[in-house]
Amino acid sequence: MQNKILKNSITTFLLLFTILGFSQEKSANVLLDAFYSKIKSQKNLQIIDARGPDEFALNHIEGAVNFNLKSENYEKAVSVLNTSQPVFIYSIAAYRSGLLANDLLKKGFSEVYILEGGIAAWIGGGKPFYTNLKSKLTIPEYKKIIADNEYVLVDIGSKYCATCKTVKPILEDLRTQYGEKLKIVQIELEESPQVIADLKIVKVFPTLILYQKGKIVFKKDGLSDLKNDVDVVLALK
Repeated sequence: MQNKILKNSITTFLLLFTILGFSQEKSANVLLDAFYSKIKSQKNLQIIDARGPDEFALNHIEGAVNFNLKSENYEKAVSVLNTSQPVFIYSIAAYRSGLLANDLLKKGFSEVYILEGGIAAWIGGGKPFYTNLKSKLTIPEYKKIIADNEYVLVDIGSKYCATCKTVKPILEDLRTQYGEKLKIVQIELEESPQVIADLKIVKVFPTLILYQKGKIVFKKDGLSDLKNDVDVVLALK
């Protein structure tokens, strides 16, 4: 009986110890407004762009440093960070950010925050960013395309976004099926970041918007059943 009580006590102690240990480590996916508020409150901001160097060179959040688990200088880059202070991470989506966040927690960092939607949410939400590009498409040109065509399907993404690549063949099928009836516009972060910022409606890549006579019929955050949704609106299943 005493052995059983002792075993239960040890089990309870280990469980509480585990819970306490996890409570010391904090990682969370955070929506744009909360993420922005948190970083604005930091005196010594630690923000990491977990994308590749080519992506970072084109656009990034000002003040960010660029590295991920595959970076040659990874250990050195991590060593200069303060483990007791919050770390903020973003990428194109959540994959690279998530891997980096998990590793930082293992290394003893107390708070790690991942931006939900990544750079798409930041720029798409109209937050300040660095870019060395002049947008290929402007907002006045965008609005003119919408006004001049009865049906317009807009695909907003990035050439570095894996999901965005799966949209391309669907767009080609739609282009073949509907011809001139459906105007298809493809906007990439690497070519027209300012348009994405000015629209202030992009939360993730890809974002797909169908217009009819200048008005939004649907806006899809992610791919979903794009082909079917377009067919329903154009009534040519």
